[in-house]
Amino acid sequence: MEEIEVKFLNIDPVLMENKLKAIGAKKIFEKLYKRRTFDYPDLRLHKKGAWIRLRDEGEKVTLTYKERIGVKTFDGKTNDDSMEEVEIIVNDFVKTAELLNRMGFIEKFYEENKRIRYQLKDIEFDIDFWPQLDPYLEIEAPSWEKIDEGIKLLGLNPEDKKIFSTNQVYKLKGIDELDYKEITFKGMIKRF
Repeated sequence: MEEIEVKFLNIDPVLMENKLKAIGAKKIFEKLYKRRTFDYPDLRLHKKGAWIRLRDEGEKVTLTYKERIGVKTFDGKTNDDSMEEVEIIVNDFVKTAELLNRMGFIEKFYEENKRIRYQLKDIEFDIDFWPQLDPYLEIEAPSWEKIDEGIKLLGLNPEDKKIFSTNQVYKLKGIDELDYKEITFKGMIKRF
């Protein structure tokens, strides 16, 4: 299923929250996400711009297959066409990680991010905070027309939208997530 989502990098979170409130968006939550990312030992998913994500969202745990569609580069400088996402809810973060490991997958890394979500009708606006990155805004909606509506409501420049993964945002900062086994707000632990 296509995930229809764009990012706007390097935002001022306080200014963005004020804009969201001004357009009538309602704050849904503010929480810390914990995730483990998995691949085959030969990183075949990574090589095609895909991964398996296990995410603890507090009140639920999700297991997701994500794949970048229309991958042009891996350096974060060029937008993808879109993202494919298949997601299910699982009931245990630790046991699901163990199951994936026993099935032959390896854990690429563990990471955290803080998210503040606002919603206006069927458009979600997420202010994301990641270790070592400037805050950014994600807009997710059921159609590209709704994405454009959200961009217009906030007075953002459509030319500034990014269609790519957080991995690519890290790449723009010169950070390769694969160099780390843990990326948290307490610190980043190198793999070797």
